[in-house]
Amino acid sequence: MIASQEIAAAAQLACLLEASAPKPGNVSPGIAFHDMRYEDFLASAAAIAPAFLDAGTQPIGETIRRAVVDTRRWTSANTNLGIVLLLAPLARAAHASSPRALRDRARAVIEATTVSDAVAVYSAIRLARPGGLGEAAAEDIAASPTVTLADAMSLASDRDDIAREYVTGFERTFTVGAPALAKARGAGLDWTDAIVECYLALLANSPDTLIMRKLGPHAADLVRNRAIEVRAAGGMRTNSGRRAVAQFDQELRDARNSRNPGTTADITAAAIFVVLLNGGWNGGRER
Repeated sequence: MIASQEIAAAAQLACLLEASAPKPGNVSPGIAFHDMRYEDFLASAAAIAPAFLDAGTQPIGETIRRAVVDTRRWTSANTNLGIVLLLAPLARAAHASSPRALRDRARAVIEATTVSDAVAVYSAIRLARPGGLGEAAAEDIAASPTVTLADAMSLASDRDDIAREYVTGFERTFTVGAPALAKARGAGLDWTDAIVECYLALLANSPDTLIMRKLGPHAADLVRNRAIEVRAAGGMRTNSGRRAVAQFDQELRDARNSRNPGTTADITAAAIFVVLLNGGWNGGRER
C-alpha cells in the first residue's frame, strides 16, 4: 500500500507532466487555446491535492466532485475533468492493501461504485461543463442518475473513451499508454519526449472520442491515421519524426480547437499516474 501523500503527489505530478509535454493539438507551455492557458493546468494540478489526499477514505464520486469543485476556484476552464475521472479510481485502488495488481484493484473499485457515486460525478460534470456531450437516451447528464457509476459509464462507453476505461478495467491505460511510456523512458527518452510518445501511441491505437463527438467519426479517423504516420516517421526518436510531430501539431490547430484530441490527453495522464505509482519516477534523471 502506498502512503496517501505519495498517491496525491503522484496525481499532481501526472497532471503537471501531461500538461507540460508538447502533445500535438493540446495546450502546452507557450501554446494556449482561446479559452484556457498552460497556467490554468498548473493551477488545476495544485487544486486537486486535498481531494486526492483523502482518496483512500472517501467514495470515488466524492473524490471526483471535490477535485472539480476545488479546480473551479482557480480556473473557469474545464482543464481536468477527464483526468480526475480516470485518476480517482486508480488512486483509491492504490490505497488498497490487497496483493492483487493495481489494475485488478481498480476493477474492484469500479465494480463497488454506488448510485451516490454517480450523483456526485454527474454534479462534477455539470460544474465542469465539458464540450461535445450532447444528449443521452438514458441517464442523461442533465438528470439525476438512477444507476451506479459503473452502470452509468457502461451506458456511455460506446461514445466516450473515459467511460470505456471504466468498463474495460482501464484497458488502454494499462495495455497501451503505460507500456509505451515505460518503453520510451527505458530507451532513454526524457519525460517530455516519452509522454509525447505515449500520447501518439494512444492516439494511433484508437480515434479520439472528443473529436468524434465534435466533428464525427471520419474526422477522428483522419487524426488517428496521421498519428500512425507520425509514429512511422520516428515520433520523438528521430529528427524526421520530430518534424512530423511539429507538422501534425499545426494540422490539429484551429480557432476553436475542434480537433484537440483531449480524451487521448486524459488517458495519457492516467498512464503517467500508473507508471509513477509503479515506481517509474527517478527524480527526472536520465536512465
